[in-house]
Amino acid sequence: MQGGFPIDLILFAMVAAFLVLRLRSVLGRRQGFERPPQAEPGTPAYDPRGARPAELDPNLPPPPSDTRRGLPDATSAAGQALSRIRSADPSFDPQGFLSGAEGAFRMIVTAFAAGDRETLRNLLSTDTYAGFESAITAREAAGETQRTEIRGLHELAIDNAELRGNIASVTVRFISDQVNLTTAKDGSIASGAEAVVELNDVWTFQREIGSTDPTWKLVATGAA
Repeated sequence: MQGGFPIDLILFAMVAAFLVLRLRSVLGRRQGFERPPQAEPGTPAYDPRGARPAELDPNLPPPPSDTRRGLPDATSAAGQALSRIRSADPSFDPQGFLSGAEGAFRMIVTAFAAGDRETLRNLLSTDTYAGFESAITAREAAGETQRTEIRGLHELAIDNAELRGNIASVTVRFISDQVNLTTAKDGSIASGAEAVVELNDVWTFQREIGSTDPTWKLVATGAA
């Protein structure tokens, strides 16, 4: 083409700009958990942000199709708290949060069993990490090894939510089937068993709204 600016270049630029905006809307939304450092090659990894569909990354297995996901009624205290959190942070999405919480749950359970302090440090609050690290140190001092397998995650639900000032807290219930086995230095079983046990865990995640750090940190754990 002569005597003018190439029209096809303008069209390509417009298409490229559109794709960039679309990718940012999917990958850049801070609605869940921030990914900690990558696992070693060959180790299954989960994206705890919940903002990227698993099919875009072959290393991210999709969540089990039979997992029940629950949100509180919009008129309940927890539902109203979620609404206030979303008003304070429009990028917050409860369903996206649950996807991120599932990934974080799997990563934290696996990291604790493996003694992976780096992963835990990125996903836990300072006080919670101190408790986890102390348990890992005691296990290592005793020469014990822990094996944990999540065989299934049956239910994932937001039980409670709260917004105090700019601190948002969301409590999630995880009902899972797990195998937890701790072996002593001589190979004998110190605790647990090979049997699959259903566990009902209640975890609370917290984040400062407006912070440049998008990570929801685990601040409390409990069992129902």
